[in-house]
Amino acid sequence: MSYVEFSLKEATEHFLQAHQNAFEFFDGVPAKVLIDNPKTAVLKHPSGEKPLFHPRYLDFAAHYGFEPRACNVRKANEKGRVESGVGYVKKNFLHGLQLPPGLDALNAGVRQWMDTIANVRIHGETRKKPLEVFATEKPHLKPLPPLPADTGVTYTVRANSRFRIRLDTNRYSVPSRYASQLLTLKAFAERLCIYHDQQLIATHTRSYDRHRDFEHPDHVKELLQQRTKARNAKLLSSFYALCPRAEEYYRQLQERRFNPRVHIAKIMALSEVYGPDKVARAIEDAFEFAAFSSDYIANILEQRERLIIQPGPLHLTRHQDLLDVELAPADLSIYDPKDPT
Repeated sequence: MSYVEFSLKEATEHFLQAHQNAFEFFDGVPAKVLIDNPKTAVLKHPSGEKPLFHPRYLDFAAHYGFEPRACNVRKANEKGRVESGVGYVKKNFLHGLQLPPGLDALNAGVRQWMDTIANVRIHGETRKKPLEVFATEKPHLKPLPPLPADTGVTYTVRANSRFRIRLDTNRYSVPSRYASQLLTLKAFAERLCIYHDQQLIATHTRSYDRHRDFEHPDHVKELLQQRTKARNAKLLSSFYALCPRAEEYYRQLQERRFNPRVHIAKIMALSEVYGPDKVARAIEDAFEFAAFSSDYIANILEQRERLIIQPGPLHLTRHQDLLDVELAPADLSIYDPKDPT
């Protein structure tokens, strides 16, 4: 697809959505719609000949029941009222306006301007208020169809390795399992729908900012769960390698502890401090006491590492003459059995 073809296709949903928004705003459909030969609606229009309408636009017109008409080439007078209306908006509403951030704020501002200025002024040509003229024309509008037309445009896109698809320089996430896969993107003026094998897998509000990244929290959750499972499997494999009874120790932990993985992580951390051999011996000893907890393993290791201080010889630190002490002979008469007392 060439750049021109892509740009044309990209503009179609906006062109059709603008029609749809107008019909819904007026709560009805006019009998005829006059357009100025845009490529989204008119494939070609040779001078003096009938226009060749785009099939997509003809389907849209048939859905709403209006007759599309194209202005003659180089006949600006045929759409003079439209041009004058555009000029009025530029000179009255947009002139000197500090544009607010975002379309929502702009739409709110223009709606207030319409209600308080544009639609209640005296029109220069009709000499009446636009609201009064519309009240007389509205009964002639056709009713809206039960369902709106499908204004979306379909693309085939490929998600990148970070499970993102790209449109208008912006990136939008899809569930992580669809990374690097071909997907179907249906772009509407206000939203994006992404499909895999005709199954809807993601929706996003369409952004008209530039170079933004939009990630749905649920799309990355599956990847995080997969990574957690992989880490847990690796941790458990390392624990089983400590000793032959490690697997049975883990089974006992599962039966007795709320979160056995936490205990396994702590025991593996102890193996980094004390070494795998000492931890393996502690696991073997723990079976003798039916002690199934990382705290028990830590206690066994700590007790074995605790040094027992052996008594050493007594060293005299004072001079010998200071240590010589003369003691009086003991009086043993108190122990004489002949003593009547």
